[in-house]
Amino acid sequence: MPLATLDVNIVLLHNYFTPSMRTSSKTLSAVAVAATLLCGAASTAHAGLFTPTKPTEAQTRYPIVLVHGLMGFDDILGLDYFYQIPADLRKNGATVLVAKVSAVNDNDVRGEQLLKQLKEWQAAKGYTKFNLIGHSQGGPTARYAAGIAPGLIASVTTVGSPHTIPVGGRVDAIGTLLNNYVGVVSFLGNLVDWASGHKDLPVDEAALKAWSENTAAFNARFPAGMPATPCASGPALASNGVVYYSATGNVAKTNAWDPADLLMAAGDVPSDGLVGVCSAAWGQVLRNDYPWNHFDEVNQVLGLMGKGAPDPVAFYRQQAARLKASGL
Repeated sequence: MPLATLDVNIVLLHNYFTPSMRTSSKTLSAVAVAATLLCGAASTAHAGLFTPTKPTEAQTRYPIVLVHGLMGFDDILGLDYFYQIPADLRKNGATVLVAKVSAVNDNDVRGEQLLKQLKEWQAAKGYTKFNLIGHSQGGPTARYAAGIAPGLIASVTTVGSPHTIPVGGRVDAIGTLLNNYVGVVSFLGNLVDWASGHKDLPVDEAALKAWSENTAAFNARFPAGMPATPCASGPALASNGVVYYSATGNVAKTNAWDPADLLMAAGDVPSDGLVGVCSAAWGQVLRNDYPWNHFDEVNQVLGLMGKGAPDPVAFYRQQAARLKASGL
């Protein structure tokens, strides 16, 4: 009901009663009930005027695609690898897609798996480009996709990613794992893929070992965003037209109650417990001193952080806002 009509009806209702009737408590109650019903009708008719506006802070031009790292997954039994991050981004206006690539394999294989998904999403939804955000090995995997199909990628953001070796000052961190625990790596990789509903994805620890031992060759093939000097920022806008960003934590152990801290160890150079600060630099370095370890960077395990540490979920939302401001 239009508000003007509502006002007229209330006036007519008031004038209908004589002065003596207006002083009657029963009459006043009747008027109150009628006015309430009229206001309710108007409220229903104009409900759209009072609908809260959906937040748009993270509403990027192109969809955001989250790419997991080594031993990673999209979700297992409802538990996100990027814990609580997709939901927060969507709540703030972003279109979010979560990639699923092999838990254990090299970046050529994982990158091709990612490209296949991007093309499927493009065909199904009409997306023209994507903003890739990769954690750990998800970073080089995203760089592979951008190197092979730059026209499909608007930006690549890498978080705690091993772009160069050594890793966190522990030169043989990945090498030792792959050399001494090949069977364990294969078993865990297959278990993760099975538990996340992707048992068809191949596991190849030998291919991963080859990549980890020769990142220089990978970087020579996909140099876009590479820093000119170690630890420094590289070009944000690369020659292939893709925008590159990176960030990392620099603390190995952050919360004694977090079981993931048991897997982290400080090295002889600043690191997040696995990936060195300098190794993680690629494109525009947003920040390389977050008080996070490698798991904190994706809000794991279950959001356990060090005291006073910034919220990783907010970091991803802020990065989406940065992409939005850049027209991406």
